[in-house]
This record gives sequence, C-alpha cells and structure tokens, in this order.
Amino acid sequence: MRTCLPGSGRRTPRLRPRGLRARLVVAFVLVTVLGAAAAAWSSAGSASTALVTSTQQRITEGLAGRLGAITPQLTYPPDQDALDRLRTAAGANAVVTYRDLRSADGTGTDLVPDGLRAAVRSRNRLVAQRIEAGGRPWLVVGTPIMITAPDGARTPSGIEVYSVQDLADVEQQVDGLARSAVVTAAVALPLAVLLALLAAGSVLRPVRELRDTARRLAGGDLDARSPPRGADELADLTGTVNEMAESVQTSMVAMDRMQAEARRFAADVSHELRTPLSTLTAVVEVLATTADGMEADARESAQLAIVETHRLVRLVEDLMEVARLDAGTAQLRAEEVDVTGAVRDSLGARGWLDRVDLVAPGGIRLRLDRRRLDVVVANLVGNALRHGEPPVRLAVSGSREEVRIEVTDHGPGLPENVLPHVFDRFYKADAARTRTPGSGLGLAIALENARLHGGDLTAGNADGGGARFVLSLPRNREDL
Repeated sequence: MRTCLPGSGRRTPRLRPRGLRARLVVAFVLVTVLGAAAAAWSSAGSASTALVTSTQQRITEGLAGRLGAITPQLTYPPDQDALDRLRTAAGANAVVTYRDLRSADGTGTDLVPDGLRAAVRSRNRLVAQRIEAGGRPWLVVGTPIMITAPDGARTPSGIEVYSVQDLADVEQQVDGLARSAVVTAAVALPLAVLLALLAAGSVLRPVRELRDTARRLAGGDLDARSPPRGADELADLTGTVNEMAESVQTSMVAMDRMQAEARRFAADVSHELRTPLSTLTAVVEVLATTADGMEADARESAQLAIVETHRLVRLVEDLMEVARLDAGTAQLRAEEVDVTGAVRDSLGARGWLDRVDLVAPGGIRLRLDRRRLDVVVANLVGNALRHGEPPVRLAVSGSREEVRIEVTDHGPGLPENVLPHVFDRFYKADAARTRTPGSGLGLAIALENARLHGGDLTAGNADGGGARFVLSLPRNREDL
C-alpha cells in the first residue's frame, strides 16, 4: 500500500480551454446563454409577479363586490342568519365573525393568521396576505363590514369576513413560466455555439493567416505575405506585418549582398597575395640563412621581417580557409583515423609533447578528416600555451555516441564578458594585445571544422581554474 504525504499527490489538472478559438467560443456561448437565461428569467419573474398580483386583485375585488351587494340588506346588530348570508356571499372557504357569533364553511378557515385579524381591526379596511400551509400556497383576504350613515360617515359594524383561496393553480402557472425560461436558455445554447463558431472562425481566420506568414518568415521565406481583408484592426495588423516583412526582406537582401561582397573581396585579396607572398617567403628564407652574419641592428630588423612575413602568410592562409568555409566549398577528406595517434602526431609536429600532459587511451578510432583535426588541435593547444599557464592538459575520451577532446590550462581562465565572443573572428579579449603570433581566426576556424564533422566546440572554465575547450565529434555519421 502506498502512503501519500499531504501536498505530495499529483495536482488535478484544471479544465481550462486552450487556444484563442476555444476561449472565444466559450466566452461567446457563456455570454449568450447567460444573457438569454437572464432575459428569460427576468421575463418569467415579471410575468409571475403580474400573474400573482392580478389573481390577488381579482379575488379581493370579487369579494368586495359580493359583500358590497349584500351589506345594505343586513340589519345591525346582525344575527346568525345575517352572518350565514354574508358567508354564502363570500364564497367557499370563508368565515364570518361578529363578537361571539361565527359562520364558517370550508377546510381552510382555520388558516387565518392572528396578524391578519389584528390588521383588519386596526386599519378598518380590506387586507390580503399570502401564506404557505400544508405545502400549498394560500391567499387570505380579510375585510371589516362598515356601516355608512346618511351623512356619509363610515363606522365599523364589528362584522369581519375572511376568505381563504387556494393559489396552487397560480403556482403551477408560475412554475410553467420558469420551465419556459429554462427551455428558452437551453434552446439558445446550440444556437449560441453555432454563432460562436462562425464568429470565432471569421475573427481567427486572419490570425491564422498571420501565424502561417510569421512561420514562413521564420523559416526563411522572406516573400511570405498575408493579404489584408476588410478595414478593421486585424487588417491594419496584417498591413503592418507585411510592411515589417518587406523591411526585413530589404535589409536581409542588402546584408547578404554586402556579406557576399566582403567574402569575395577577402577571397580575391587572399588569392592575389599568394604569389607575391610566395616570393617574399623565399626571400625571407634566404635572409634567415644570412641573418647571423649581419650587424645587430640589421639582424634585429631581419628577424622582425621574418616573423611578420610568417604571420602574414598565416593570416592569408586563414583568410582563404575562412573564405572556403563561408562559400561552402570546404570539403572533408574523411578516413578511418586513430584519434590518439593523430593527436600525438599533431603535438609532436610542433614540439609540444613535452609541454602538454596527454591523457589519451589507445583504440579510439573515428572516421574524420585528419588534416582538419590537426588544425583544431593545433589551435586549441596553441591558444592554451600562449594565453594560459602550465600545465596544459589534453584528454581524449570516447563513448558509443561521440569522441571528446578536452584541452585545459591553469591560467586565469576566460572572463564572463569574453565567453560569448571567444569564437568571433578577429576578437581580442585584451585590446592592448594587438600583436600576437596568431591571426585572430584560429578559434573561429576550429569551430567551423568541428561543425563540418557534425560536431561542436565549446568554451568555458574548468572547475579548478583555467580555460577549458571541449571538441565533440559524433560517431557513425553516414555522410562522412
């Protein structure tokens, strides 16, 4: 048996209409049905009140008329025969009293409340009161018999007449009016649902069209537009969205054109620089072999020229690589590679094996472009050696899904404001460090090479301090 602690059970989901269409339909139906019910109920209430009032008026006027026709024939003080005549004129369920004399007929004569008797005696006029007895409604009417003198003065004779009338038929009519109100509200429900669906459809159709247009724009279809219909607020919104899409399309076209021109310019410049740089490199190499025999100033200038020439060659090569990546012409020459051996060869070719702690088990094989892996490793390790502090650690690990290459150092790490821009082209965390051996494109090229393999390259800080770069390469890619 499972015991549930208070508050630990699953929350009962609230039944709440989702979507604008459902909310519009529910709101429209509720307003319509409630309005119809309120109107029907109000009409039924008014009709019920009018029915009860008219019935009460008819009964009281009838009683007063019948008594008024017989009272002139009576003698005062009255005897039992006079009381019987008054009771007969009053009708069924009536009682007539005069001091100790009493004439009654019917089963409801004992329903006359004492308050009504007191009101008749104190007011000296006809009084009516509705009561409930035995589960049925009754109307009790009481009136005194007045003596009119020749001069018109009216004095009470002491005779009191009370009539009790059953209002069950009237109550049935009132109940019928209430049922009619309920039926009216029920009949209004399907009509309200139909009208709500039609109204919601007409209102939401432009909204759906705007949604589809927005999705097409988000998907890259800058030609997507929604035709405005009518002259309401939705038509204004549609026009505004179309204007926005036109502006975005114009801006994107202009931006694409500028980016294409910039890429073409960089590629053309890099290509044109290759020939003169090849010649300049050959001259520099000759200069390097004779630098030792030069004067100190000349030797320093020669060495500076050699360094800057090599830096320029590296920059041009990186620019050409970036141009190929941007143009989508960079190709992978994939082969089955021993990842540990490839990493070790990359470090050994640059003389870094004694400067890097390599943690790489054997037997990790992956299909990839060996040259591009060398570019990524060289950029990550070179960046750690230049900007971090020893020891620099490179760890290779593999799982069924991917192979990971992690490079960490023990330097100050990457500041929070630098992390979002680590892979930006030509970005320098320290603006004062304008002359560095690199081109400022190494990490950007490394990221693009990782993506060419379907992987990723992330930057962050290690738990113990220092920068941490992780290259993730997926296994079992069929397109490599």
